[in-house]
Amino acid sequence: MTRRIIECVPNFSEGRNMNVINQITEEIEKVEGVRLLNTDPGAATNRTVVTFVGEPEMVVEAAFRAIKRASELIDMRQHHGEHPRMGATDVCPLIPISGITMEETAEYARALAKRVGEELSIPVYCYENAAFKEERRNLANCRAGEYEGVAKKISDDIWRPDFGPAVYSESVARSGATAIGARDFLIAINFNLNTTSTRRANAIAFDVREKGRKKREGNPYTGKVVKDQNGEELWIPGTLKGCKAIGWFIEEYGVAQVSMNVTDIASTPVHIAFDEVVNKAAARGIRVTGSEIVGLIPKRVLIEAGKYYLNKQQRSAGVSEGEIVKIAIKSMGLDDLKPFIPEERVIEYLIENKNEKRLVDLTCRAFALETASESPAPGGGSVSALMGAFGAALGTMVANLSSHKAGWDDRWRYFSDYAERGQSIMNELLYLVDEDTNSFKKIMDAFSLPKGSEAEREARDAAIQDATLYATEIPLRTMQVSYSAFDLVEEMVKEGNPNSVSDAGVGALALRSAIFGAYMNVRINSVDLKNRETASNLVREAQSIFDKSVVREKQITDAVIQTISR
Repeated sequence: MTRRIIECVPNFSEGRNMNVINQITEEIEKVEGVRLLNTDPGAATNRTVVTFVGEPEMVVEAAFRAIKRASELIDMRQHHGEHPRMGATDVCPLIPISGITMEETAEYARALAKRVGEELSIPVYCYENAAFKEERRNLANCRAGEYEGVAKKISDDIWRPDFGPAVYSESVARSGATAIGARDFLIAINFNLNTTSTRRANAIAFDVREKGRKKREGNPYTGKVVKDQNGEELWIPGTLKGCKAIGWFIEEYGVAQVSMNVTDIASTPVHIAFDEVVNKAAARGIRVTGSEIVGLIPKRVLIEAGKYYLNKQQRSAGVSEGEIVKIAIKSMGLDDLKPFIPEERVIEYLIENKNEKRLVDLTCRAFALETASESPAPGGGSVSALMGAFGAALGTMVANLSSHKAGWDDRWRYFSDYAERGQSIMNELLYLVDEDTNSFKKIMDAFSLPKGSEAEREARDAAIQDATLYATEIPLRTMQVSYSAFDLVEEMVKEGNPNSVSDAGVGALALRSAIFGAYMNVRINSVDLKNRETASNLVREAQSIFDKSVVREKQITDAVIQTISR
């Protein structure tokens, strides 16, 4: 299952005093589950950009603590710097990375803004996707007038803050105002060219960037700039929405680059930008030799790119995540100038808990030995989920083999779609392998709670019941997910590569075994539920899935035997 992750990139109006900066970032690092990725102070701008990530609730808590500390340490009456600013925490965007929508992220931003306004008495404007009013979507509008204009702005009926005081007090004079919002991830990427010409790199940049180039009479490069009836210069838009770009020469590498910021990866995914730069460069006799990602990226950028290029090759996208990422790196030449190591550049990989011991990371031998040990977990529930994962994996294998079968080129997408479904099912069942064991641990933790007083006993009993319910729901989920894979293996028996029909048949057997094993766990765990109506409903659903699985497995294996007996 996809972990919910958001990024936060607050900008603090202090870039020279490292003691102040460190005290602010220490507040972020105190919050469990949040990882501080980068602190980038600038002396000239007198501003520090901080980047941290984690689960939404924890990120919001860390952001609040950092904003609070900044308001205590930074006096905006004494602040001077080159960058536009209006507060001690000038801006604080939240950015969805994985497992969460922009709409959900915007709600977290608004909740943070409300808390900052009410608890810290700081005027707050919600911007971009968190904006309540269209004119406040643009950060520049919210920050217009900067700190010096805060007193007038917050008392203006049109520009009253969304949260916090609308009266200029001693506290507001010190803290200034803050903009809190939700926006998409900004990708900084440079495209390497087989030329040293900055002028030609700029020409390509102007071709593709959204702003485009100035319209000119005659010669498109040296002709007189065309103006409208009001004397405003006219522009010819570029081909890529949400992209800013310029050309430059990088002495370190000895090549020119098109340097681009993709500010809207929903409208222009990075792989689309890459292909467009390739096409525009080729039209000018120039070749793109590769590209260079600056900073960190969300995993989805590489996954979308890898699937895009596999699709162009008419190859199945139902392969492992690692293979998809590798295809993306090679297709866009991300390792052209220096090695691109996903574990060091992809946000989700960076924040993985490397110390977390997962059953699915064990070797087959180690998993078997751990199961055979005197420890009660992993037990039948985890093994059942693993059998289900193997069942889905076998169906996926047949789909992938079929998509590459000679003479079946016109059906590659059909099998690729099934392979992708199979990968998704398999990944969820692999998650359930560990989650079944975790559910058992929750029960053990509940039983270890204190029971000295009546209140403690009540809390302990409630915790035991909650944990028992969860330990019943997890194997039921294993049954549901495993059953959904029957469609895959059945279709592969009917339509897949006939040389692999027995593999699909074994997949059906594994799925049926997974369901049977998980069914027994639902039955035994539900016995300890005090809410008998809930218990009965869970068992009733489990019984239904079990009964249907017996029929499906027989239908599939009968079809397999019929096929191999011909």
